[in-house]
Amino acid sequence: MPVKIRLQRHGKKGKPYYWIVAADARAKRDGKYLEKLGAYNPNTNPATIELNVDGAVQWLQNGAQPTDTARAILSYKGAMLKNHLAGGVAKGAITADQAEEKFNAWLQEKAGTVQAKEAGLSDAQAKAKADALAAEKAVNDARIAAATPEVEEEATPETPENAEATEEVEATEEVEATEEVEATEATDTEATDTEK
Repeated sequence: MPVKIRLQRHGKKGKPYYWIVAADARAKRDGKYLEKLGAYNPNTNPATIELNVDGAVQWLQNGAQPTDTARAILSYKGAMLKNHLAGGVAKGAITADQAEEKFNAWLQEKAGTVQAKEAGLSDAQAKAKADALAAEKAVNDARIAAATPEVEEEATPETPENAEATEEVEATEEVEATEEVEATEATDTEATDTEK
């Protein structure tokens, strides 16, 4: 029976979630499978991959053929490398300890690159959020500035000379106002006298 390592689609419309399975090549895409090897969620950034590496290597050694996407996922998680190293051990080119050491070194390097990508994504997201907040603050400040009425007269600082000048101006205004009131009263009394 020809065995394929492939993806089986789950999840809802527009939000796919895949199982990584070993299945008969003649079976339907989402049909019967022989063994579930892991899961792949492309909706997250970076994509979330859970994989039973040893199970995948066992199926590869038994002759299972991965599809293109499954091969990329197996390569990303190191199953293809582990299968390659197991072949070297079987041929006697390297020892099992050397193969394990190479595989662990590769895993550490891969974990470092994934962490760097996640850190870069989180930094970019934080920067975008800060930029959006600054732009919103600028828009709000502009809106507040447009809503407040402009004051025509600017307040001058009080100095003794300015205080004396303002007192003199106020005093002359009061005198003029009282003279105008007296003049209007006088004209009113004259007008009433002439009527009588």
